[in-house]
Amino acid sequence: MTTTEDDGPDWDPIRALAQQVLRQGGPLVLTDDVRGLLRRTAREVALDAADVSTEASALAVLSECSRRITEGSNRLGDALHRMYRLREKGDYDSARQEMREVLSVEVVPLYREIAQGQLAAMANKP
Repeated sequence: MTTTEDDGPDWDPIRALAQQVLRQGGPLVLTDDVRGLLRRTAREVALDAADVSTEASALAVLSECSRRITEGSNRLGDALHRMYRLREKGDYDSARQEMREVLSVEVVPLYREIAQGQLAAMANKP
């Protein structure tokens, strides 16, 4: 898994694993690489103490990581869309509120960072 400061984490491998295991019903084969992927992703989505020692616990970690990535992405994407529309209308108070609402519930550090960046970019707007 590649992570850079500029583009954030690469969640394609965890998405592929979730697709194979959670949606298609394939087996979760707990190799060292899979355990490492689950642990790294758990850290990236603020899932503390991720136990991947058994198939059942690893499956729970995979499910929660997948849920946080998907729900957070959808939540942020929807809020950004609304924020851009509001900003175009000159309604910066409502645009800022969209990002505050994301921050009030979001736990994934990358998504929080994006929302905070948008808020900071609007700091000097009316």
